[in-house]
Amino acid sequence: MVFQCFPTLQISKDEKFIFCTCGTRVNVLQIVTGKIVHSIEQDDQEDITSFALSLDDEILVTASKALLLKQWDWKQAQCTRSWRAIHNVPIASMTFDPTATLLATGGCDGTIKLWDVVKQYCTHNLKGSSGVVHLVEFHPDISLLQLFSSASDCGIRMWDLRSSQCLCVLQSHYSPVTSLAFTPDGASMVSSGRDKICIVWDLKSRTARRTVPVYESVVLLPEDEDFSEVGVKTKEIHFITAGSKGVLRVWDASSARCVFTQTLPSPPSYGDPRSLTYCLPLPSSLRLATVTAEHNILLYQLPSFTTQQQFVGFNDEVLDVKFLGKGDTHIVVATNSSQLKVFDLATSSCKILYGHTDTVLSLDVFKKGSLFVSCAKDKSVRVWRQDPDSGQVSCVAQGCSHANAVGSITCSRMKESFVVSGSQDCTIKVWDLPETIPETDGDMFQLTSRVTEKAHDKDVNSVAVSPNDKLLVSGSQDRLAKLWSLGAPGADLALLGVFRGHRRGVWCVQFSPMDQVLASSSADGSVKLWSLQDFSCLKVGEGCGSDGLVKLWTIKTNECVKTLDAHQDKVWGLHATRKDDRVVTASADSNITVWTDVTEVEQAEEQAKQEDQILKKQELSNLLHEKKYLKALGLAISLDQPHTVLKVIKGIGEDGAKQLEKTVLKLRQDQKESMLRYCAVWNTNARSCLDAQAVIQVMLTHLSPEELLQYQGARAHLEGLIPYTERHMQRIGRLLQASMFLDYMWQKMRVTGAPAR
Repeated sequence: MVFQCFPTLQISKDEKFIFCTCGTRVNVLQIVTGKIVHSIEQDDQEDITSFALSLDDEILVTASKALLLKQWDWKQAQCTRSWRAIHNVPIASMTFDPTATLLATGGCDGTIKLWDVVKQYCTHNLKGSSGVVHLVEFHPDISLLQLFSSASDCGIRMWDLRSSQCLCVLQSHYSPVTSLAFTPDGASMVSSGRDKICIVWDLKSRTARRTVPVYESVVLLPEDEDFSEVGVKTKEIHFITAGSKGVLRVWDASSARCVFTQTLPSPPSYGDPRSLTYCLPLPSSLRLATVTAEHNILLYQLPSFTTQQQFVGFNDEVLDVKFLGKGDTHIVVATNSSQLKVFDLATSSCKILYGHTDTVLSLDVFKKGSLFVSCAKDKSVRVWRQDPDSGQVSCVAQGCSHANAVGSITCSRMKESFVVSGSQDCTIKVWDLPETIPETDGDMFQLTSRVTEKAHDKDVNSVAVSPNDKLLVSGSQDRLAKLWSLGAPGADLALLGVFRGHRRGVWCVQFSPMDQVLASSSADGSVKLWSLQDFSCLKVGEGCGSDGLVKLWTIKTNECVKTLDAHQDKVWGLHATRKDDRVVTASADSNITVWTDVTEVEQAEEQAKQEDQILKKQELSNLLHEKKYLKALGLAISLDQPHTVLKVIKGIGEDGAKQLEKTVLKLRQDQKESMLRYCAVWNTNARSCLDAQAVIQVMLTHLSPEELLQYQGARAHLEGLIPYTERHMQRIGRLLQASMFLDYMWQKMRVTGAPAR
């Protein structure tokens, strides 16, 4: 059975990899791990307009805006062949035939070209389509040599590849056709279009057998599987549709009746981002892959139509991120969207949470890690619970009494007892949580705020609770941070003090987990540490900005000891695990990065390296004492310390030039390359130039110029030797002249002082 081809997404035959475009690249995503294992990128830096993977998974061909076709060994990410497309404009669609020997390309100029991939030449040039050819498909029976295409004129053309003639144009759609699917026997075909209808075609009579108004795109349902649990009771043609409502449906083509409708966790709404744009079947594992309007890839298990995996293709601007789960195995992410995303760090699989009706702005997680809260522009706060066993997340409570967007939220640190929110209405609200949130039929628990405080004169940007749950701090656009006493349950907030000093709005405030110290960051580019006792500023860190850099500071010395560079835009979210061994950052560049603390590993490696150096130096001393010069020199070179190698050369030189020549010539080529590099350094110093010249003399005497030039960096090293060698020669020449003058004076003195006869 041949199904539709999604122009920017394909799945390998073994159903282990998903191929998808990303600008100038085709990324290969491993389904099991959710990791990009290969990235095939265009050298010309032009966006990829279309690509096709052969049915045997061996050949990948890409087309770019530069009108180049490239054939790839995708497992090695290497281009094996490239050629100019004869199209005058970019290629909009392409597909392989079942034998993987023919490639069809549809251009934006209305032409279709066929390529013999084996013999590497163009075999057909099919003209007659009007506008962009956005769909090409081979008939599954290759002996028929038929190609089907659809262009902007809404017709489906059937081409005979033997005569290069259009056999007929199937006209019934009123909008461009989006997909074609063939029955196993090749006698029937189902097409779907943007006019939201599906048509069942009899390919023998070339007529439409039935028109089904489904309002969605389509793929055929496998005929040899049991789908009785979704209402499939006959052997007639059945197909699955997916469209703007984000719901999968099963249709009986003979009766034009919907026999199954998928149930979503929450009802779809107009413009719902769950809207499905494409479908791809995975027949071997009996799954279905769908793509949403927000570029998310969902894998459904058939026939239950349950979501098995979900991958996010685009995050938009990431506003906040937090670790989630008992062992920090997940992260919850707030993007420029009303949906929350929960990622499994092990597989990159994602769950999308619906509930908020406007952009989610801030997140926080309770101590145990299974309960977390969110706030949004919809003026509400929500409490979510993750099941520790299944990983499923559900909204269990919400509060809706703010008068404006809620920009910040924080949880109690010791128990799951309360939540604090800060809003653009300049207020702070404290929401108490019951010990056990009751489950009601159809409705979630409604929170009521026990305290509402007019805290600032402008937007409240950040709130944080102290580790003992007794204090609260708020930061605002009014450039102030304020410290509040939370008091006993039921008590109002009491203002304890104000932190003044920032020149612009305060964007984040946090308590120290160890000391009575508060940290605040501001749009003025500074991070300040404050004393909770007298509200004085203890330290100021300058140099923070919106450049995408993450900086690690040592509080004791107030120095930046590490700069992490992985983002291209403002970093909005930062969170550490409970063990402080990993940090996650989220940025406006749509990227989420997980950092691992490798301090102990680096220290252990450095200590092991130092111990190894000490042992090698001791061994080197023993080898020199035993006059095992070759091993000593090889060991000294492995230490990569020119000064140590020079000591060995001097030690060998004490036994004469012959011994030095014998030892140097027995070195391996890589060791000789290192010696040449060291000599270039030694030759710059008058104290070590004679040793350098002695080694160079051995090499120049016994190695041919061709052999020397094969050494890495040999040309640069030899060129560097010349000026210093000339200078040493001039110095030796002057010394020789001076010694000859002294000899002359000595001879004259002997003649003058001789006794008379």
